[in-house]
Amino acid sequence: MNQPLTGPVQVPVLALGDILLVSLQGELHDGMAEQLQQDLTSRVSVSGVTGVVIDISGVDMVDSFLGRVLAEIASMARLLAARTVIAGMRPAVAITLVELGLTLPGMVTALDVDRALELLSSGGT
Repeated sequence: MNQPLTGPVQVPVLALGDILLVSLQGELHDGMAEQLQQDLTSRVSVSGVTGVVIDISGVDMVDSFLGRVLAEIASMARLLAARTVIAGMRPAVAITLVELGLTLPGMVTALDVDRALELLSSGGT
């Protein structure tokens, strides 16, 4: 008999040396976004990583709330001495963010995860 899932669904966070990699897929509901923010901030604080890559190539749509959460994650990570790179932003997502007036201050972007990892390893952020 299959048991129903209970509790919040978590977004997996992969540790790659001193970098955390998060790959967002599909629609990220507000509760999941808030949980991700808490989880990432906690992981950065406890593990002492120096970088966070958030891959949004699997995200079709970003609303103002998710945009704000991404900016807050980057700000919190920066306060904890880690740099954040958003990777894989689709053109439609970029257009939506601009139309919403979200500039994501201090946020560094890369075309894909490989380039994001290169940026973090080279200190280019």
